[in-house]
Amino acid sequence: MRRVEHVMGFPVSLRIDDEDVPEEAADALFAWLREVDARFSPFKPDSEVSRLDKGELSADDLSSDLVEVLGLCEEYRVATGGAFDARLPGRGLDPCAVVKGWSVQRAAELLTAAGATRFCLNAGGDVVTAGGLWRVGVRHPERADRLCTVLEITDGAVATSAQYERGDHILDGRTGRPATELLSVTVVARSLTEADATATAAFAMGAAGIEWAAARDGCEVFAVDAERRVVRTPGLPVAT
Repeated sequence: MRRVEHVMGFPVSLRIDDEDVPEEAADALFAWLREVDARFSPFKPDSEVSRLDKGELSADDLSSDLVEVLGLCEEYRVATGGAFDARLPGRGLDPCAVVKGWSVQRAAELLTAAGATRFCLNAGGDVVTAGGLWRVGVRHPERADRLCTVLEITDGAVATSAQYERGDHILDGRTGRPATELLSVTVVARSLTEADATATAAFAMGAAGIEWAAARDGCEVFAVDAERRVVRTPGLPVAT
């Protein structure tokens, strides 16, 4: 089964190799992602995130999902000394850096619950895999038609934070200014929740973020700094 839909502002492609997984499993996955977009987008005035930011909801009114997302945002804020922050001065509450990986990981878990054993879910370049070896390309930070490297992922996730899609959109919460010391950071982890948030947090931290991400349990890192130097951890699963 193969499906591609545009959700949450980026293309989401799904490939399921199991022959007995019903089409309804893919329907449920994309319905979940559309629900997440409606509930958690800071760009939709009636979303739960926007209503919280405007003071229309109290802490007691929040869904358990948003409580979980905000808890993850706080965890990464503390872990990065404030470089990663969903509440930047002068901006509204924006938990998107956590929501994307968290929601796509939950979508993958929906597939597993529906009986899928071998699949690849790609959400705007961030990938969750299951059921054996998958090859995942990492885009060159300056050349859209080239790859930096190809990874071999088994039952895990890959996420990249970079400037190429939206320019200097990742801010260092400690200064409020764009993070410019790195061109891209790719993180391999057990879940996309961890991989995506860690990649974004490391990018926000700048050069020091590479070592910080590499020290996190279960994470491997591939990074390109502003001087075009490549850094990768010894355990990075590079394809041979």
